[in-house]
Amino acid sequence: MTDTGPTIKAMVFDAYGTLFDVHSVIALCNELFPEQGPALSHMWRAKQLEYTWLLSLMGRYEDFWHITEKALRFACRALKLPYDEAQQAQLLEAYLHLEPYPEVQQALTGLTGYPLAILSNGSPAMLEPLVSNAGLQGTFAHVISVDELKIYKPSPQVYRLAVDKLGLEAQAIGFVSSNSFDIIGATAFGFRTFWVNRAASPLDELGVVPTTTIGKLTDLVEVLNR
Repeated sequence: MTDTGPTIKAMVFDAYGTLFDVHSVIALCNELFPEQGPALSHMWRAKQLEYTWLLSLMGRYEDFWHITEKALRFACRALKLPYDEAQQAQLLEAYLHLEPYPEVQQALTGLTGYPLAILSNGSPAMLEPLVSNAGLQGTFAHVISVDELKIYKPSPQVYRLAVDKLGLEAQAIGFVSSNSFDIIGATAFGFRTFWVNRAASPLDELGVVPTTTIGKLTDLVEVLNR
């Protein structure tokens, strides 16, 4: 589906899995637990997201750092991987140094005509070092955390944060995510959405379709310049 709506005046990005590769921790996972890296990383991420949804549905909140820690402990137990406090600290620290996807710098440079923002589940204490460690200081006009609201994506309240911070109507904001639950939530809210479907995955069957589907972030520049 292509973009044919009103003019986009700002671009908002999800962080984890969109700008930053959550599975760049696999190398360290393999170092600590040989041959278990992919399994640990994928279960860690899946449980991390599951906890955000469960807490939101229960009307409870814990910040993303604590959720990430608890998800890691669960994944290690489920995979029967013995770990100590030092190993846990190493793995959690890796979340502050996630690698940006290779095309991130080129894509963001090509979008300098737009105000850019991040809208993320991450807590400020996670997002600030993550952006800094990736060399992206000064790139974003806003780095917005759900921590302000104490509820997680895909709550419409979260997407409203970007509207309020940018002072724009939802239809004037382009929202970019590789996470299907996030892109569906943002589309339902009213953003113009760009699903970065790197793995060519099928879209979830919820009857909500993103405005545009792309294969990598650098495709954004071409789409927006049409």
